[in-house]
Amino acid sequence: MEPAIADPVSFAKDFIAGGVSAAISKTTVAPIERVKLLLQVQHISQQIAAEKRYKGMVDCFVRIPREQGVLAYWRGNLANVIRYFPTQALNFAFKDKYKQIFLGGVDKNTQFWRYFAGNLASGGAAGATSLCFVYPLDFARTRLAADVGKAGKEREFSGLADCLKKIFKKDGIVGLYRGFGVSVQGIIIYRASYFGCFDTAKGMLPDPKKAGFFVSWG
Repeated sequence: MEPAIADPVSFAKDFIAGGVSAAISKTTVAPIERVKLLLQVQHISQQIAAEKRYKGMVDCFVRIPREQGVLAYWRGNLANVIRYFPTQALNFAFKDKYKQIFLGGVDKNTQFWRYFAGNLASGGAAGATSLCFVYPLDFARTRLAADVGKAGKEREFSGLADCLKKIFKKDGIVGLYRGFGVSVQGIIIYRASYFGCFDTAKGMLPDPKKAGFFVSWG
């Protein structure tokens, strides 16, 4: 079990600090993310007529506050921030469980490649399992960000709850998981690389408390 998990207080502090940091960073770059998404989907969006399509990044940045209001830069950001907490909690919880499965009886010193492969598998499996639970929030974030209506009836969704409710009512649970297949492939590669390489490197490095000065600071 990871040291941070073994100490609930320390883990809680790191978890909250990570959440606050993620919220600030995601909120800061949200306008850029929304502009990027609108430029990607405008050619297939039924809300954007051909003659009203954005000419580029600058044009999109200028027109969003003028046509939709300044707060429109952050449409979908709430869902993006909220999903961080369950995603991180589930990632660490599932990663520990999968480690017990893939790394049981594996000696990292004499079976390095099995140890490395086990960490890759644990990270990828944890990411895929976590996504099963939080994907509707990710999907809702994308749909909200792609909504270009100004207010009221012009908007397809009034907020996160309304978005989830309308999609579920129209298409059922399957509607909330559109695009899941592509997303899960990406998250498996990303989490396998992230957790796999990080956990393997951390496991192979000497304990900072026992290592010499130059080893611990090198």
